[in-house]
Amino acid sequence: MQIYLAAPFFSDKQVDRVARIEAALEANPTVTDFYSPRHHQKTDNPEYTPAWAAEVFRRDVTQVLDADALVVVADFRDDDADSGTAFEAGMAWALKKPIIMVEETDYKTNLMLTESLTAFVNKAEDLATYDFKNYPESKFEGQLF
Repeated sequence: MQIYLAAPFFSDKQVDRVARIEAALEANPTVTDFYSPRHHQKTDNPEYTPAWAAEVFRRDVTQVLDADALVVVADFRDDDADSGTAFEAGMAWALKKPIIMVEETDYKTNLMLTESLTAFVNKAEDLATYDFKNYPESKFEGQLF
């Protein structure tokens, strides 16, 4: 299974969470490979230029299209998800791809994310044993807004 990891990586705490998810996906025998956008930000164009943004956008969208499923990190800040992550989750839902959501905080989570998921885990490490071949379902456990 090819997994796309949709997650914010703008703070040390977020990078730590993404790194733990990456380690769990590497350890999971049902995962063939995964794409983590934080490792694919470099282009031949200067960072944050329009050309850079266009290339990163196209690359990430292509990877969402090619993925079998998405792992989505709902945690961001101030009770809201990262807008890029939410965009990728919306794409996955529209494409009828399984969405496994990770949320380790006790923030309130938008119902558009919680209602689109296939499964919910509240610890990154739980992804090491999640069955990405059969996608067992589980409901969101937390506060909604």
